[in-house]
Amino acid sequence: MSKVLAITYSFLILFQSFNINLEDFSKFNVLLNHAEFHKEMYGDSFFQFLAEHYGDAKEAHGNDHKEHEDLPFKDSHHMCTHINTSFISIANHFEFTYPEFIEIPFNFHYNETVTDSEKTSVFQPPKHA
Repeated sequence: MSKVLAITYSFLILFQSFNINLEDFSKFNVLLNHAEFHKEMYGDSFFQFLAEHYGDAKEAHGNDHKEHEDLPFKDSHHMCTHINTSFISIANHFEFTYPEFIEIPFNFHYNETVTDSEKTSVFQPPKHA
């Protein structure tokens, strides 16, 4: 189940990275009508039409028609990207110094506690070896 969820989230992130709005889907009719106009007027195929409006020939074609504003994927938010890059070149040089080991003498000893209570026979060491 977790693999299916991971794949679903991956496709969701991929689809969102295309930055497609629902408004763009409603403009496909305008795209098809404008492609038909180019076919009748200029004899362009659909792929030539896409190259003139979305590809390499976009600058040469220009904005001759008012329908260019209504074509899908022509919004201004599709043309900008927000990428933050940080180049930090700081040379860190760490010197590790180990202090000299000083042996600390043990200065404690153990004394058995003195109590007035008599020890019971349960807690006595064994008498027969």
